[in-house]
Amino acid sequence: MSLKPLLHITAITLLLTLISGCTDTEQEDMTRQAVAIESGETCHLCGMIIVNYPGPKGEAYTKNSDKVRKFCSTRGLFSYILDPEFDRQIKEIYVHDMSKSPWEKPHDHHFIDARTAWYVVGSNQIGSMGKTLASFGLEDDAKAFSNAYGG
Repeated sequence: MSLKPLLHITAITLLLTLISGCTDTEQEDMTRQAVAIESGETCHLCGMIIVNYPGPKGEAYTKNSDKVRKFCSTRGLFSYILDPEFDRQIKEIYVHDMSKSPWEKPHDHHFIDARTAWYVVGSNQIGSMGKTLASFGLEDDAKAFSNAYGG
């Protein structure tokens, strides 16, 4: 017996259970996703045009707002989320997976959860504000980047 039909049945059952079991409160708690950074959008922290600069970018949602805050670099994102004024308000945070995206113009369909990403600090690659944290979905990709660019 092939596992493929069993996996499909399991996935459908799980999906139906999740849909039918959602209350209004649970729907409000559902994760918001990263969104594309449009031309002309400015960094929440510094006001610079985000797409004009190389390197990984970041996005954050707070617990009390559906508005996404976009950042021109991972450095700016971490400055914001680690600020004691905001650190307890952060709900979701996203960064580019730089193993799947060119450094000069990261692709917005390669955002990953910033809490599970691997970071390289101190490489010779620069972002909008100079040195930045290079973000990766896999540890091996972060190590390969570090070997190539330092950090």
